[in-house]
Amino acid sequence: MPWQKRPNRLKNVSLHPKFSTMYIVDKAYITDDIADEMFVCDLDKCLGACCVEGELGAPLEVEELAVIQQLLEDIRPYLTPEALAQIAREGWYHQEPNGDYSTASLPTGACVFAFRDGAGVLKCGIEQAHREGKIAYPKPISCHLYPLRITRYDEFEAVNYHQWHICAAACLKGKAAGVPLYQFLKTPLIRKYGEEWYNTLVAQISERMPDPQDH
Repeated sequence: MPWQKRPNRLKNVSLHPKFSTMYIVDKAYITDDIADEMFVCDLDKCLGACCVEGELGAPLEVEELAVIQQLLEDIRPYLTPEALAQIAREGWYHQEPNGDYSTASLPTGACVFAFRDGAGVLKCGIEQAHREGKIAYPKPISCHLYPLRITRYDEFEAVNYHQWHICAAACLKGKAAGVPLYQFLKTPLIRKYGEEWYNTLVAQISERMPDPQDH
């Protein structure tokens, strides 16, 4: 789904662990606000704005190109006529100048896989097909992980929290529910890195949590 320009630097990070305030699990350097920021998507408020706002389509892993292509016939019933026409003309993804891949967008800015439900909320046709049991693939991992963004470097990955005004309601909902970002994104983080990786992250976060007895 369309996003902002990709982050090209680490946020609030020193690359040497000794001086870092981030979390490091294997080769992933994770921004420390994954534990500090509260977040729960609030579609009733944002109406799925992340599916239409921004300058780029949803980032795609190279492996996802073949996966989605194989599932395209099962996904088509959930797409709009405009999206189907554009896919027929230009395809459903494109390669950016830097070599990365992303989903195509309509002239409106909406992702070609997006559609509006009866309440006017933009939703993902891939995810809807998954929810209805038509396909096993949930949706692009970049969408699943949002508002985290992953930037790859030669020897590590930077996992950064992207703050965007369209997610203000999600931040408020997260604060009200007391749900930190890493808990809200448990399922996609395990999907991306594995359960052992996630448990290690949780352990690191727990070690940094202030002891109530100190107050």
